Amino acid sequence: MILGGGFGGGGGLGGKGPGAESKLKTIGERDFEAEVFRATEPVLIYFSSQRAGQAGQRTDAEVESVASELAGKLKVVKVDIENAPTLVRQLRIQQVPMFMVFAGGRIVDGQAGALTKKALLTMVDPHLPRQAGALKAVEVAELVKRGVISVVDARDAGAFGRAHVPGSTNLPLEQIEERLAELFMLQGQPILYCRSGDKTKELSAKLAEQGTEVGYLEGGFLAWESEGLPIERG
Repeated sequence: MILGGGFGGGGGLGGKGPGAESKLKTIGERDFEAEVFRATEPVLIYFSSQRAGQAGQRTDAEVESVASELAGKLKVVKVDIENAPTLVRQLRIQQVPMFMVFAGGRIVDGQAGALTKKALLTMVDPHLPRQAGALKAVEVAELVKRGVISVVDARDAGAFGRAHVPGSTNLPLEQIEERLAELFMLQGQPILYCRSGDKTKELSAKLAEQGTEVGYLEGGFLAWESEGLPIERG
C-alpha cells in the first residue's frame, strides 16, 4: 500500500491519556513521511487512542520495553488516532491497538489487538538488520543436520558439562583467539555460542575486522532452549 505524499491536517504531537505518561515518541500526520518513509531502520507503528485508559497504559509498557530492547535496530513510534484521521482512513485502521511494521518504505506486517512484548518481538524480528555471521537457533539446527557447520560452546567447562547443544565442542571464549587454528580444524564452518549470544557476537565482529569470519548463534544457548531444540545434558 502506497500513501499519497503531503498529509494535511491533524499534525503535531498527540495528547497523552490519563495516568502515567507514555515514554513512546508520538507522531502526527505531518511527521509521518519523515519519521516512517524516510527512516533508515525498520519502523514499528503503534496506533492507539487517547481514550484507551489502563488497557492502553499496559500496551504502552509492552511497546516501550520493545523499543528499549531494540534501540538502534528498530524505530518505534506511536500514533494517536484522534490526531490522525487521514492516516486512519488511508491505512484502513478499524480498531486499536493496531501495529504495523514498515521497512523499505512499505508495510511488511500488520496485526490488530493488544500484543505482548514477546508477540511484538516475533512480529518485527524478520525485518531487523542482522550482523554478518549471525544465525538463528533454527538455522543452526538445520545446518547441523546437513553437516556443514561445527557448533562451538564458548562457555566455561562447568556450564558445558551441565547442558549444551548436541555435538558441540567446548572451547572457552577467552581461549578462542589463541586457538583459531584448532577452531578451523573442526569439520565444517565454526559457529560459536555463549549463554545469551552477546559475548560471541562481540568476538565474531572483532574477528571479522581482523579478516577471520566466524559465525555465532543469535541469542546463544538461551535462544536454543527457548526454541525447544534438543539439549545434551551431563
